Amino acid sequence: MEISKERQSSVSGEVEIDDLKSRILTESRQIWRIAFPGIVVGVTSFGMIVVTQLFIGHITEVHLAAYALVQTILIRLVDGILVGMSSATETLCGQAFGAGQYHMMGIYLQRSWLVEVALGTIILPLFICTTQILKLIGQDPDIANVAGRIALWFIPIVYSFVFILTMQKYLQAQMKNQIVGWISAVSFAIHVPLSWVLVSKLKLGVSAAMGALNLSNWLTALGLFAYVLGGGCPKTWKGFTFAAFKDILPIVKLSISSGIMICLEMWYMSILVLLAGYMKNATVAISAFSICLNISGWQIMICFGFLGAACVRVSNELGAGNAKATKFSIKVILCTSMSIGVISSILCLIFSRKISYLFTDSKQVADSVSDLSVLLAISLLFNSIQPVLTGVAVGAGLQSKVAYLNLACYYGIGIPLGALLGYVAHLKIKGLWIGMLIGEALQTLVLSFLIWKTDWDVQVIKASNRLDRLFVDPSKESNEDKISGTNA
Repeated sequence: MEISKERQSSVSGEVEIDDLKSRILTESRQIWRIAFPGIVVGVTSFGMIVVTQLFIGHITEVHLAAYALVQTILIRLVDGILVGMSSATETLCGQAFGAGQYHMMGIYLQRSWLVEVALGTIILPLFICTTQILKLIGQDPDIANVAGRIALWFIPIVYSFVFILTMQKYLQAQMKNQIVGWISAVSFAIHVPLSWVLVSKLKLGVSAAMGALNLSNWLTALGLFAYVLGGGCPKTWKGFTFAAFKDILPIVKLSISSGIMICLEMWYMSILVLLAGYMKNATVAISAFSICLNISGWQIMICFGFLGAACVRVSNELGAGNAKATKFSIKVILCTSMSIGVISSILCLIFSRKISYLFTDSKQVADSVSDLSVLLAISLLFNSIQPVLTGVAVGAGLQSKVAYLNLACYYGIGIPLGALLGYVAHLKIKGLWIGMLIGEALQTLVLSFLIWKTDWDVQVIKASNRLDRLFVDPSKESNEDKISGTNA
C-alpha cells in the first residue's frame, strides 16, 4: 500500500514537472515572439546612431566628442521622453488587446501622435540653441560649436522617432511587431553602405553622415505608415477619427508619468557624460565614456526587447484578468534576460579594447575604455535586469511610482555620489561610473521589492477600470467623428 502511494506521488511529481516545463516552453515562445523583433528594432535603430558615430569618429576627435555630447545628452533626453511617453500607448493598447477592445487601439495610437508631436515641437529650442547652452554650462567652446551644427540635423529625426516609437508599441501590443523588425533591418542595411559611400569614399563629412541618418530613420517611419494605414491592421485601425481628440487628458497624464520614468533612466548616464566634460582632457574623457555607453546602449537595446515583451505579456494578461499568468510570465522573462546579461558581461571583459578601436583611432581613448571594462561589465549585468522590471511596471501602469523611485535613486544618490567620487576623491571617470552603478543597484533592488509586493489581483481590477473609463463604443460613435477618406 505504501509502495503504491509512493508510485502515485512519484507519477504526480513527474506530471507537475512536465506541466511546468510545458508552461515555461509555451511562455518562452510567446516572449521570444515579442522580444526578438523588438531586439532587431532596438539594435538596428540604435545601430544607425552608433554607425553614424563610427564614421564621424574617424573624421576628428573633436567631431567624435561633439557628436557624443549631442547623442548622449540631447538625443538620450528626447529619446527617453518619447520612449517613455510611447510606453503609455503600450500600456493602453496592450490592455485593450487583452480585453478584446480592438478598435480602441487605433484611437490610442492617434492620441499618442497628438501628444508627442506637440511635445517634440516644444523641445525644439534645445536643438536650435545647443551651442549656446553647452557654452553657458562651461563645455569646451570648440566641441560646443561643432555640437550645435550636428544638433540641427537631429531635428527631423526627433519627429521620425515620434511615429516610429508609437507605431512600434501599437503593433507590438497585437503581436505584429515582426513587420517593425523587418522595416528597421532594411533601413539599417541601407544606412551602413550609404554612410560608407558618402563619408569614407566621397569624403563629404559630417553633413553627409547626418543626412544618411535622417534618410534611414524616415524610411522606417514611412514603411510603418504604409503598413498600418495600408490595411495591415484591419481589426485595430479603422481610420482617422475625431474621437482621438476626446478624453485626451488621461493619455497626457499617463504619457507624462511614463516619459518622466524612462527619461530619468536614460538621461542618468547622460548627466555623467556632461560631468565628464568638465574633467581635464575633456575630449578623451567624453569620447571614452560615450564609447562605453554606446556598447552598453547596444546591449540594452537587446534587453529593451524583453522590456517590450514584459510590458505586452503583463498588460495582455491583466487585460484578460489573469493574475497568476502575469506572475509566471514575469519570472520567465527575468530569467531569460539575466542569462543574456551574464553572457554580455563575459564578452565585454574579453573584447572591450578591440571594440573601442571601431569608434576611434586614438590609443589614449582606447586605453581609457579598456580601463573601464570591469565597470562596463557590471553595467551590462544590471542592464539585463532593470529593463524587464521597468517593462512589468509599464504593463501594469505603475509608471508614476517608478518615476519617483528613479528620481530618488538616480538623482538623489547616484549622481551626487558619482560627482564626489569623481572630483573630490579624484577617481575621475571611474568615480562617476561607480556612483552611477550604486544608484542603479539601489533602484533595481527597490523596484524588485515593489513588484514582488504588488497584488496582481488588484492590478487586474485597476486595468479593467482604466479600460472602461476610456472606452468608446463604436456603435455609438457618430459619423461626424469619422474623418472621411482616411479609412484604411
